Amino acid sequence: MKKGFRFYIALWGAKLGTILLKLLRRNATFFPGKFALKICPDFIGKIDKPKTIIAVTGTNGKTTVCNMIEDILKDNNYVFIDNKYGSNIDAGVTTTLISGVNFMGKSKKDLAVLEVDERSAPKIYPYLTPTYLVCTNLFRDSLMRNAHTEFISGILTKYIPKATTLILNGDDLITSNIAPENRRIYFGIDRLDTDLDKCENIARDIIVCPKCNSKLEYDYVRYNHIGKAHCPNCDFKSPDIDYLATNLDLKNMRLTLKNGDLEEEYDLISDNIINIYNIVTVITVLKQIGLSRNQINESLKKQKIVDTRYSEEAVNGIKIITHLSKGMNPIACSRVFDYVRKYEGDKAVILFLDDLHEAANGSENTAWQYDTDYEFLNDDSIKQIIVAGARYLDDYVRLEIAGIDKNKMICKRDEMSAIDGLKLDGIETVFILHDLYSMELKEAAKKKVEVMISNRRDKS
Repeated sequence: MKKGFRFYIALWGAKLGTILLKLLRRNATFFPGKFALKICPDFIGKIDKPKTIIAVTGTNGKTTVCNMIEDILKDNNYVFIDNKYGSNIDAGVTTTLISGVNFMGKSKKDLAVLEVDERSAPKIYPYLTPTYLVCTNLFRDSLMRNAHTEFISGILTKYIPKATTLILNGDDLITSNIAPENRRIYFGIDRLDTDLDKCENIARDIIVCPKCNSKLEYDYVRYNHIGKAHCPNCDFKSPDIDYLATNLDLKNMRLTLKNGDLEEEYDLISDNIINIYNIVTVITVLKQIGLSRNQINESLKKQKIVDTRYSEEAVNGIKIITHLSKGMNPIACSRVFDYVRKYEGDKAVILFLDDLHEAANGSENTAWQYDTDYEFLNDDSIKQIIVAGARYLDDYVRLEIAGIDKNKMICKRDEMSAIDGLKLDGIETVFILHDLYSMELKEAAKKKVEVMISNRRDKS
């Protein structure tokens, strides 16, 4: 596209605005892009871009995948631009592109890693063609905003550029079928001992064949609609996997990744199936841009899941684990609840799921709670559940429906005073499950639990 006067006014204004915001120690990750798009609506199409663009989208895992890709690239001395500290909508992506050009709009970097919100596809992909577009998965999420998975997959299929190579979760029957005309590479995980013949989750986002409407038959189910399936009456089925994780060894924290006749062993940094998928995704992407097994694995061993997503520490023999559990996202919450119930030993759970925060747009729709498997918390190893926050009564009702003994529960509006009721006798692990918008609360709760454990030891 021809740049023109409007483009340069937008670029120079955004560049100067970035400098000013940084001098004022303000966040300069959103406003410059917003300003540029207001002055020049097709700015993304006109600005010079890196030769290779890796875009990552999907319901869950895109932030973790982007962070891991960026950390491994940095460890291997790659130079790139990214929106790690900015937003994943059009304004944030625009700000990132602005950071990668000079005052004449010429690109200074050859590589970009961009997290892209799936709903932003109509505002971004008509102007930007990713070299590779990763889709981690597609699940029901934030019903008031995202409607349903067919709506989101339809948007992606309509707007993804035909020249883009897709890197898709082949174990997800929805994700694996977006933009069918594009070149595609599938990643997945081979059948596990823990996989089931029937789904035990409340929510499944695909049940019937999208071609002939017959009921799908699953060879095995991992969770929700993740697994391997086929239609008994037509040729619809799970795709053949290009990068298949096999020999999953959680004792020694390793897996084997098969690509054709090539088999390579990689280290794991988490035993959570969600993060194992993230690791397989990252390896697949980095192999596409030319990194070797040793480059990837040596850097991978240095990584850890960011503390905003997961943290673990021990205080006087009791573990404290914080785990992100996204409100309004039933599958993400269910995965966390499943992880908690299967974690070894007796535990207490502190639950802060509050979608009434202003940053969550003040949702009043609690339907997601009834798609979430609160029943997973009805486990003998979970000795106590503390629920607090603006939604504590909604959570209490949902926990009662799940059949959880009232004597196990403490439910209060005030988060910190609710923790006063924590009983530590016989408890090996305390889980603090928190929302995206409760990071400060999570840290305060963690410190309070640390003090309670320490005081208990001192008294004994």
